[in-house]
Amino acid sequence: MNSNMDPMGRAIADYHKAGTADRLRVFSPMFEEDEIPLATLFRRYEDMPLIERKALDMAKGKMLDVGAGAGCHSLVLQQRGVDVTAIDISPLSAATMSERGVRNVREQDFFALEGKYDTILMLMNGIGIVGTLERMPEFFRHLDNILAPGGQVLCDSSDISYVFEDEDGIVEYPDTVGYYGELSFRMQYKDTIGEPFDWLYIDADTLKVQAARNGYNAEVVAEGEHYDYLARITKRV
Repeated sequence: MNSNMDPMGRAIADYHKAGTADRLRVFSPMFEEDEIPLATLFRRYEDMPLIERKALDMAKGKMLDVGAGAGCHSLVLQQRGVDVTAIDISPLSAATMSERGVRNVREQDFFALEGKYDTILMLMNGIGIVGTLERMPEFFRHLDNILAPGGQVLCDSSDISYVFEDEDGIVEYPDTVGYYGELSFRMQYKDTIGEPFDWLYIDADTLKVQAARNGYNAEVVAEGEHYDYLARITKRV
């Protein structure tokens, strides 16, 4: 990724250096403008939500932290003596993680990654990088290559059907082709505008079905306070 097209990385770098930053704005055709609170990317373990703490406590073996951002999860694991590699496609995020003390950082696209890992961590809706349901088979085929025997993927996501619920509790999905959790976003920080990207919010039942179709098991191991959940994905034997 070109650093001139890296709004999140620029925001993370500024926050790391100054302890404050401008708004990291998020745009989507389906929703009003939003923003990412940058402080959440620098959280300590005790400030993380239950499902993130649960995932970190379940970590074992050689670890991969996908879309690691500012490295908050990797730093917790490092302090516990875990062998963890943090990856992010953002060059400025990767540089910031190194400055913060994450020892093994790579500017890396997950789908081009090589190596074997016992635990793959995809938090803060990290599985969203898959983008669409159509790409789920590609995701699982890649797990075939990088997940060590007996390994696990710990990922969280949200069922966003609540967004389409009216005052009477009736859910009416938008009149579009495709799965309701398939969204597109674009980020802006100051004058840095990123490219549009696809992002997937997958409900637990759909994740279980997709996993089973591709030779994996997916089980919910924790539930959050707002339609979110933590899943553990393992290879079927």
